[in-house]
Amino acid sequence: MTALRFIHAAAALAAAGSLAGTLCTGLADRGIALAFGVLIAVGELSRWSGAQVRQAAPLATAGSLSYALLGADAGRPAQADPAQVVTVVLAAALLGAVPHIWSGRSPTLDHLARRVLTVGFTAVCFQPLYDKGLFASWGGPLYALLLVALLGLAALCDAVLAAALAHCRTRWPFGPLLREELCGLLGIGSAVCATGAVMALAVAVVGLWALPVFCLPLLLTQLSVRRYAAVHATYRQTIASLARATEIAGYTPAGHARRVAALSLAVGRDLGLTEGELTVLEYAALMHDIGQLSLVDPVPAGATAGLPAAQQRRIALLGGAVVRQTGVAAAVAVMVERQADPYREQPPAARIIRAVNTYEEKTRDAGPEGPLRALEELRLGTAGDYAPEVVESLARVLARPQAVRVSAPVDDGGPGATLSDPAHRWVTHG
Repeated sequence: MTALRFIHAAAALAAAGSLAGTLCTGLADRGIALAFGVLIAVGELSRWSGAQVRQAAPLATAGSLSYALLGADAGRPAQADPAQVVTVVLAAALLGAVPHIWSGRSPTLDHLARRVLTVGFTAVCFQPLYDKGLFASWGGPLYALLLVALLGLAALCDAVLAAALAHCRTRWPFGPLLREELCGLLGIGSAVCATGAVMALAVAVVGLWALPVFCLPLLLTQLSVRRYAAVHATYRQTIASLARATEIAGYTPAGHARRVAALSLAVGRDLGLTEGELTVLEYAALMHDIGQLSLVDPVPAGATAGLPAAQQRRIALLGGAVVRQTGVAAAVAVMVERQADPYREQPPAARIIRAVNTYEEKTRDAGPEGPLRALEELRLGTAGDYAPEVVESLARVLARPQAVRVSAPVDDGGPGATLSDPAHRWVTHG
């Protein structure tokens, strides 16, 4: 947690220094500061804390970066220095974050730390050089490229901070987290950077009236992302309902599929699987036992790990056939079908599901010593049944202070129908 404290301390020092500097020199261009402050506050009020969104507050982020890169207002030089930029952004972000802080819906402290450091970095890179007239001779295209380059650096800075904070909070590997952040920049992250650059350029020419005009496309994009996330959440709830069919029919214990899915996701994160691979892993883990619905005689307690290899493969193939009939992606059906294959022939997701399913079955009602005994049996089975790297990853995940927890059973249609806790998508880029 040293990195977490360091990031928070750096943000606190930057905020305190900026506030002190602004109080000493006074607030310049109050109309501009108020306009950008209102824009950032509105963006923070519309911030979404849903688990499927990668950009929590795109409008506030674009407005903050635009203010940090503002050189003029309708042809008149702007007077905001880096300290004032950070102060205005922080005050507006705090004002807009009040409802989120009150409800406790999102990690506000991490969000504000990233905002302060990213905006401060951008303003320090631009404002002092602009005030010295170093960019006065730069033509339109060169000046626009300069803003885009600075926004690219700011986006990289924010990606590193987001990955570091997520690593500190979840203990997932830093490398894959950073890779996901960088991949996210190609989506709505690029739209945020482009909007920030366009707003800074437009305000320099036509004044503050450019802010509402150029905010509209980003607002529409945000609404589209939310609708897509809502559809995706409904899709996940449908799969969760299908996975519960084996529990309702009495083939598997209640909550077994969700526990396997939650622990499989944690292992997949530890092994550095990509976002797409994690999605397939989650769906396949939820539906890994659905083939038991085709059995005339149920397996006792739904424990397939102790069955002969031929019977395990038969159940897996039956499950894959069922999944294909549901319209779920073919990759999910493949993972379900191959979960009983020799691990050297399995894709990573199938290896994880097999090991985690066995661990969950062996620890169920096994007493305090069950987890250690189950891990030891898995290690003994790495010669042919379980992938050694998956077993060791499972041991690392279970050894962490905040091990994977599964939410209490809820109705699939309710608002609390989450599949696992902690959420498998970390809110980033905002």
